[in-house]
Amino acid sequence: MEDHVRNRHRLQREWEALCMYQAEPCSCTIAQNLQNVFKNRTPVIVPYDHARVVLNSDVNASASDYINASLITDHDPRTPAYIAAQSPMAHTISDFWQMVWENRCVVLVMLCPSGDEGKDCCPRYWPTEGSAIYHKYEVHLVSEHVCCEEYVVRSLYLKHMLTGETRTVTQFHFLRWAPKDVPSAPYTLLEFRRKVNKCFRGRSCPIIVHCSDGSGHSGTYILLDMVLNRVAKGTKEIDIAATLEFIRDQRPKMVETKEQFAFCLTAVAEEVNSILKSLPK
Repeated sequence: MEDHVRNRHRLQREWEALCMYQAEPCSCTIAQNLQNVFKNRTPVIVPYDHARVVLNSDVNASASDYINASLITDHDPRTPAYIAAQSPMAHTISDFWQMVWENRCVVLVMLCPSGDEGKDCCPRYWPTEGSAIYHKYEVHLVSEHVCCEEYVVRSLYLKHMLTGETRTVTQFHFLRWAPKDVPSAPYTLLEFRRKVNKCFRGRSCPIIVHCSDGSGHSGTYILLDMVLNRVAKGTKEIDIAATLEFIRDQRPKMVETKEQFAFCLTAVAEEVNSILKSLPK
């Protein structure tokens, strides 16, 4: 993989082939319905009909079953490993928490800045202190731990207002990742990933991964995590390009740039080298 990254011509050819890849099926009619388009940050990054997250419209604030989010499976098509989503918009925050609740998610991975200005920012969908109510869901900020300059971990208490049932949700917020760019060094995201997986270990629900539009940063993180999980399970042969095509069958534009794809190759090589060095001689 290190040779792969250094060979610019090979990397360019592979990226060009990935850019030509067409998912099938690729219908996005639900996302493009007039009643749903205002819930999309961009008309380009929307979920395929066959892989979209479907909300319970009977309890939805706008009586809709649509949210811009996609179910991403790995080895078992019946059990999604991830939900790749765009960041909530001001008018879809209650939809986001409904998705968290109905999919029994306990881990959120946030890969974009939070704030109220700019299309690449995500409005704060959790309270700065105390609790806040989003339609039928009460969210309470239990703790906020600044691990380092790169990321923050927040513990949130999620309560269904009608049933009284409660759950704990942990949000991992990676701070240093500019739009369309890559993290400054692979080890920062690899350490972040280890923290996420340590918290998630043993769960059977999907991890929600979101960035501004749910494609570039989210796709990069999911590709990296999926490949390294396969390595950890003893898979003898790893094809990162084929894995990306598999992910793109489930959501469009996952991993938006050649630099993000090259970053995945570099990060996988670094993690595998780290694993090899830790083995007994």
